[in-house]
Amino acid sequence: MDDKVFLITGASSGIGAATARAAAKAGYRVVLAARTEQKLESLVAELGGEDRALAVGCDVQKNEDQAALVQRALDRFGRIDVAFANAGRGGEPGGFSSADSDVWRDMILTNIYGVGLTLQHCLPALRKSRGHVLLTGSAAGRATIPGSMYSATKWAVTAIGYGVREELRGSGVRVTLIEPGMVDTAFFDQTPHNAMVPDDIARAVMYAVSQPRHVDVNEILVRPTPETDS
Repeated sequence: MDDKVFLITGASSGIGAATARAAAKAGYRVVLAARTEQKLESLVAELGGEDRALAVGCDVQKNEDQAALVQRALDRFGRIDVAFANAGRGGEPGGFSSADSDVWRDMILTNIYGVGLTLQHCLPALRKSRGHVLLTGSAAGRATIPGSMYSATKWAVTAIGYGVREELRGSGVRVTLIEPGMVDTAFFDQTPHNAMVPDDIARAVMYAVSQPRHVDVNEILVRPTPETDS
């Protein structure tokens, strides 16, 4: 099959799952990664079954899992055209004074180290396909938020995006930072007021990848429309 292949980490819910649906609708075959492969089974069926979608259990903090993810994608579909480093986790209250440092460790390893591993393992295939890298940053990676280690990790993702774009300059591989504001995802126990929905971010992703080859959308900052005074 000649259809392009779209790999997504953190694909079991939220922005990842919404993007998988949008990519499949656009004709991509999709590789879906999440820590628990079983969480992806219903999404695989929804997107056309095993001929069109592949589910892979992958802890993005583990080098061996990321290597296996890429190898399984290549074994099944023979190529990777888009890699969306989307897996991430949020923080908890407490600021730098009293937040749980174990939560910090897991968040930093997921949001920064995991993104780096996804890039490292996907880039050889993306160079061959002259493909597209997408990173889930955040509006929090463009602002100063008091006491927020989460914001610090997303500043790091912004820096990774800038750095990998320069590394890939001249290769034909495009790099896009997707920087959402507040989105109603599993990060939150309750729906945030005036939040966007995952489909809003998926549309931004698909806008970036649908541009002609000579157009490289570097960053998309997506925020909820401010409410008017009643």
